[in-house]
Amino acid sequence: MPRMLDVSEDVRAEIGDAEADRLLVGDNTPGSYDCTSCRTPGDSEQERTSTVLFVGDETAVLAFAHATCIPSQVVRVAEEQLQGAVRSITGGDAEGLSTEQAVLGVTSGLVLIDDELHPALVVEPTGAIARPGTDGSRGDEFLQLLLEQGFQPVHRMEAMPAVLHGWSILLAMGQLHAVLQPGTRGGAPVAWWQAHAPLQVTEGWRSAANKSQTVLVFATPAGVIGQQPREDLLRDALDKAAAGGLLVAAAMPLAGT
Repeated sequence: MPRMLDVSEDVRAEIGDAEADRLLVGDNTPGSYDCTSCRTPGDSEQERTSTVLFVGDETAVLAFAHATCIPSQVVRVAEEQLQGAVRSITGGDAEGLSTEQAVLGVTSGLVLIDDELHPALVVEPTGAIARPGTDGSRGDEFLQLLLEQGFQPVHRMEAMPAVLHGWSILLAMGQLHAVLQPGTRGGAPVAWWQAHAPLQVTEGWRSAANKSQTVLVFATPAGVIGQQPREDLLRDALDKAAAGGLLVAAAMPLAGT
């Protein structure tokens, strides 16, 4: 049965026309899958689905994602990191993943604080995050690592988070490109998270960001927020994460337009 599948030109160029055509007619394509972006179930017979090709130096892994989460694309990773991507795709044991190996999901939305709508990004990794250089035996350390970077705990969604100096949000031509962090030893900023393809944001989000020149960044461990189809549901999930002590945040200046 034909699938509701999107295969980008970049993916087609990597896997070849014959394989791409087999995917489009339903061969070699699972009907159901776990989205490689938000980790929730998807069904390529019922909803638009993106093919995502993880490419290392010698190997490649094909995964699937909700088209509403990310577009079909090629994601290039170092060969030694590909096993981490494989564990994220297959839902296998994520223990031992380092921050470089994890895939960070980013969702944009407007959040109401003090009767004013603020542009926000919600960052949630696809699996547990281990401290770089460790074996992951201490469990998920994502929030602790962010606290060490200057993020602050959020217990109630009632006050603006503090500005995290040196960090910024890169917006260009109305699209989200990256979250930048300070470079080492005073060097140029580097990407903490970078979109593999620029992410579209709503006109309302962009207008609010241009007005305030500030974006609120919230972060939770894997599996706390998930993919929420509406902003009211996103807010409910953030409130629950905050009440459970599973939310950190920072305000970051906007770079670009």
